[in-house]
Formats: sequence, structure tokens, C-alpha cells
Amino acid sequence: MAGVGVGCTTAILTIVQAWLLSFSVADVFATHTVATVPMAAAGLAAVFAAKGLLAWANQWLANRTSAAVKSQLRMDVLRARVSRPVDPDANTGGLITLVTQGLDALDGYYAKYLPQLLLAATVPLIIGVAILTSDLLSAVIVAFCLPLIPVFMALVGWTTEARTKRRWRTQTRLANHFADLVLGLPTLQVFGRAKAQAAGLRKSEDANRRETMGTLRISFLSALVLELLATLSVAVVAVTIGFRVLAGGVDLRTALFVLILAPEAFLPVRQVGVHFHDSQDGIAAADAAFQLIDGPAGAESAAGAASADGVVASAPSDRSRRAFRLELAGLGHSYAGGEPVLQGLDLAIAPGEIVALTGPSGGGKTTALNAVMGFIAPTEGQVLVDGRPLAERDLTEWRTHVAWVGQNPGMISGTVADNVRLGYPHATELACREALDTAGGVDIPLAQSVGDDGEGVSAGERRRIAMARALLRITMGRAKLLLLDEPTAGLDADSEATLLKGLRQLGTSALVVSHRPAVIAEADRVVEVTA
Repeated sequence: MAGVGVGCTTAILTIVQAWLLSFSVADVFATHTVATVPMAAAGLAAVFAAKGLLAWANQWLANRTSAAVKSQLRMDVLRARVSRPVDPDANTGGLITLVTQGLDALDGYYAKYLPQLLLAATVPLIIGVAILTSDLLSAVIVAFCLPLIPVFMALVGWTTEARTKRRWRTQTRLANHFADLVLGLPTLQVFGRAKAQAAGLRKSEDANRRETMGTLRISFLSALVLELLATLSVAVVAVTIGFRVLAGGVDLRTALFVLILAPEAFLPVRQVGVHFHDSQDGIAAADAAFQLIDGPAGAESAAGAASADGVVASAPSDRSRRAFRLELAGLGHSYAGGEPVLQGLDLAIAPGEIVALTGPSGGGKTTALNAVMGFIAPTEGQVLVDGRPLAERDLTEWRTHVAWVGQNPGMISGTVADNVRLGYPHATELACREALDTAGGVDIPLAQSVGDDGEGVSAGERRRIAMARALLRITMGRAKLLLLDEPTAGLDADSEATLLKGLRQLGTSALVVSHRPAVIAEADRVVEVTA
């Protein structure tokens, strides 16, 4: 509404500007004096100052809106990513590209295209009425030529939209390729394949460059077409009114008034075409953001979920925890466009029982844990908690009762103690030390530094820290169920024995995915899962 108000006021000031110019010039020729020039100059100065102020207000509104929208979209994207940490459509490289330079491109939409679109909807209409009141024939010519620009703009826009979407896909593919290379660089160096990847990266980069230059080429050519069309339209008005002035059919003041306003009627629409290309990158990024926010069909969303193990703030300690019964009834899941990764899994875990899931890789064991956590909505069967479907529960509240350790435990920058306390923020140093010792981390100092993404700790230490975090959620928080995905991978035999002994002493229900004989031997029951 503010943009419409600014546009209407700008159009009115443009009419005043045209009237002052035409009146003063015509008066000079009619009277052969400059008596009206000072008054007209003062009026024009006031008009120019007001239009400059309105232009500043328009940009301020546009930038403020753009910043608010980008901030909201980034928060929504992060909430969606956190609520669905196993979403196969989201990856690190694409996500970083989207929330940084991708959404930054929305500035072109909100700061340039949208304000200009508002001006194009208001300024030509008001100026057209002003021309109509002065000269009917010129108004008819403007009314006939003006719609031609949006028609050509739409034709160009369809091509631009398709080309921009293709460029966005290419740019995202390049970002993903580069991120995968950086992630796998140590492995590539070990096998002497690091330099060989340069050719593939160069191909992705060349494809991105070709798509970018192709988009720019269309942008420049379309701007030329629109400028040429607008110039010819104004020329028709100018030639027509020029002959009529010579024939005495139109006075000089009216002719100047129409000639000054005619280009102003076409200018906002021409600028829409120019700024349309600025908006397309942002729109493509926004579409990608909405796809991530909306998620796949049937996906559950819950604020407060976390991709790092156990990084859900625990409620105060509840020593009167009531054990519950967990059932998997005919559980099955198929990811979008793929074969089923899990079919017909029936399983019931009694309070205090440790159940081990075994089977070949790719059989759906981790998928079963993800379904219990509520990270995915199973396509077949359901998860029951005390006979009640998990889909009917508040997932944020449910996760306060679960301690989870995934295959790649999340770490934050800080100390070992900081990472252990993610399981229970109010834990003391003594509690953290006991949990870490129980998890087999006797030799890991609590003050040891941990970098981003676990830098500075080994894979085995990472697992032990994550297990200590989960143990805190059991002993001091409200958690009543342990979900463990290969909890002893990377541990030596002594650390593994210490951890298994600690799990048994807890007396808590546990669902454990493992191939290790020691873990399978410690379980009360073993269930084999096959694809």
C-alpha cells in the first residue's frame, strides 16, 4: 500500500512538472518575456526535491521489505531442515548456496522489480488520464502502443524464466559438486585421485559460466527490444503532434505538455522489463526455498527437532519416569521415486528391554530409527507408543523422552563438556565426567577443545561423547528410550565392554542397530532386518 501511495504521488508530481515546463516555455514564446520563468524554476525545484524524497522512500520501503522477507525465509528454511534432518532433497552445498547468495538475489525482486511494477500499474494510468484531458488523439495512440510492451515482455519473460531456472539448477549442481569434493578430499588424496577431480569440477564450472552468459545475453537483447518499442511509440506521438502543431490544430502549450508526458507514460513499463531479469534469480531461489520448507508429501514437521544427536533441550529431571511400550506395526518406507528400503517390520520393545537390529547394509535399520524419532513419516505401517500412533503425538514432546545417537553424531565448537551437556544443559562437571566414563571415555578430558563439526576428536571419541550425551538424557533428563545406530563403531574392545555394561545397568529400553558381536550378545533379543 505504501508503494502504491508513493507511485501515485510520483505520477502527480510528474504531471505538475510537465505543466510547469510547458506553461513557462509556451509563455516565453507567446509574450517574448521571461517573467514566468523564476516562478516555474522554483516550482520545478520543489517538484524535483519531492520526487527525490519519494524515490528514497520507495527504495527504503523496498530494502526494508526485502530484508524482512529474506530473514523470514532463512528462518523457515532452517526450521524445515532441522525438523527433517534426514530429508534426502536437502544437502549441505545446495543449502548453503540457497540461504546465502540464492536468497540475497531477492533484493532484485523486492528492491527493483516489485517497486517498479507498482509504478507501472499507477503512473501510466494517471498520466494517461492527464494526456486524455489535453489531447484525445495522443491519448488514443498511447493507449494503443502501451499494451504492446507487456505483450513482448511476457514473450521474453517465458524464455528468461526457463533459462534462469536452468541456470539455478546448474549453479546448485556446481555448489554440491564442490562441497562433495571438499568433504571427500582426504579420501581422494589417500587414493591419489584428488587431481583427477579437477576435470569434472572444470566441466561443472564451464556449464555454470555458459548458462550465466546465456541468461545475460537474453537480458540485454530483451532490454533492447523493449527500448526500441517504447522509443517508436513515443516517436509516433511526437510526429503526429508535430504535424498538428504546424497545421494549427494544437497550441504549443498543449503540444509540449503531451510531448513531456508521453515518455513518462512508457518509462515505468520499460523499467519493469529491465528489472524483470533482476528478479528471476531471486524467484528461482525462493521456489527452491519453498520446496524445502514444504518438504515431501507426508513429511512431519516439528519445531525443536535437531539434527545433532540429543540437541533438544531436556526438561527438568523427572525421577518418576514411567516406562512405556514401543511397537513397530508393519513398518515400511519408500523414499520418493525409489524402491522400498524397509518392509513389514513388526517389533515390540518391552520396558527395560534391549533389542538389537541386525542385517545387511541398506536393509532399512537406520530408516526404522528415523521413523521412531519422527524424522520421517513411514509410507507403510505405524509406530505405536503405549498403543497410540506416534503421528498423533507432539513430536517435540516425544523427543524429550528419547536419547538418540546416530551414525554421524553432531558436535559443536567448544569443549568436550559443552558437547556432553547438550544432553542436559544443567549437568555438573561431575555428572558429565561420570557419563563420559560410563560411555568408555575415561581418557577424554572434559576441557579438551572441539572444533566445528568435531574437529580435534577422533571418530571413536566422537561416538563416546555422543553416548555420554545420551546417557545424561537418561540419568538426569526425561528420556526413557535409547535409540543407538552403531554405538560402538570405532571403539576398542575395552571401551565397548565398558559402554555395554553401563547400558545394561541403566535398565532403560533400547533399540540398537549394530553388527558388532559384543553388542548382539548383550541384547535381550535380536531382530534381523532385510530389504
